[in-house]
Amino acid sequence: MIEAKKETLGQNLTTAEDQTSEYADAKLKWVQNAGPLPFLYEATGIITRFTDQRDPKARSREVFTFHRPETLRSWLAQGRSLRDRLQDLPALDPTGLRDCQINAITNLEKSFKAARPRALVQMATGSGKTFTAITSIYRLLKHAKGKRVLFLVDTSWWLRNF
Repeated sequence: MIEAKKETLGQNLTTAEDQTSEYADAKLKWVQNAGPLPFLYEATGIITRFTDQRDPKARSREVFTFHRPETLRSWLAQGRSLRDRLQDLPALDPTGLRDCQINAITNLEKSFKAARPRALVQMATGSGKTFTAITSIYRLLKHAKGKRVLFLVDTSWWLRNF
């Protein structure tokens, strides 16, 4: 479902979300939709916002462009959204992990389950940050069926100090 608005609506585009949701819930004459349409967009031609209504706490986010039909088809084939699958991550096996690593992974996954899309893991030098990150990434890929992970490392401190 795409709700097009004037460019002048700009950053207030989220005010159109209720209208888009109502359209998505409506029975459409020419479309045999069994339930609400899951993918919602609001767009001005400059700003585009996207909502996956299958998320446990569905909310819009700004995207660069509309998703490709193949992507939407793939998401539908998965049945559940990534944020929904994050709710079912199994308990962490602490074998071979330090307390700080267990704490970091547990809290990161707690953040994911609460639908907080941004998180910061801050650990001391030599505490096993890379192993912690790889363990978290592995769990996202294996248990939540994630597709891609962007793992950034700030090396500017290292370059400035050595």
